[in-house]
Amino acid sequence: MEWRVFLATFGLVLLSELGDKSQLLTMTLVAESRANAPVFLGAALALLLATLLGVLFGEVLSSLVPPVWIRMLAGSAFVFIGGALLLGKL
Repeated sequence: MEWRVFLATFGLVLLSELGDKSQLLTMTLVAESRANAPVFLGAALALLLATLLGVLFGEVLSSLVPPVWIRMLAGSAFVFIGGALLLGKL
């Protein structure tokens, strides 16, 4: 296993997920339902599936498009979305 890639991925995903919509939703669901285990399992499986789809899509996309273009597109999308949020367009 490539531990450096694993640790970088773990750290980046953990930091990006803290305080996001899915975590806030999970806290709300637990507070309303008091069903910790089902909420945990449902959220964990949903995140697992979303990650699997991201990996599969990334594998296909990287075989068709050079990684530098993927980074540029992703960076541009983040800047666009951030600007739209700041301007109140989203």
